Amino acid sequence: MDIAALIAWIVTAGGGFVLLGTWIAKGGARRDGPGSRFPAPLIFGHFLLAATGLVLWIVYVAVGSDGVGWTAFGLLLIVALLGFTMLARWIPTYRAGRTGSSTPAATTNRAAGGRTMTEQRTALTGPAERHFPVLVVIAHGLLAATTLVLVLLTMAGVGGS
Repeated sequence: MDIAALIAWIVTAGGGFVLLGTWIAKGGARRDGPGSRFPAPLIFGHFLLAATGLVLWIVYVAVGSDGVGWTAFGLLLIVALLGFTMLARWIPTYRAGRTGSSTPAATTNRAAGGRTMTEQRTALTGPAERHFPVLVVIAHGLLAATTLVLVLLTMAGVGGS
């Protein structure tokens, strides 16, 4: 089951790379870009903790150290919480994109009565995460949940290792 968890984690990471690449390419990481409802530390923290957990899981599969395996699982739990946070922030953006409206952040006017260039661009194109492929978001989430369960079952000794 540890190998199944590893494969699921790697495939999940592939979907995560697609989403991260889309977010960066559409200006999510740039201050002068179209904006994002995702703070950069949330995105990059999710990525770095997931990558660290994956490396630890590879070490666990190779060596079999329970301490390393449980540490990987703990990191995976944190990664999942960050992922749910991003999902909760993405859903309104996705819905706004389907209806053609802009996000609340894009319609905020300055006290002087005008919008910044970034806000004007965001009103036209939407935040970077509006460009996420929906099927990738769904697959990434389902695979992440599967990975979490497989890692937990492996560490609990269910199904052998």
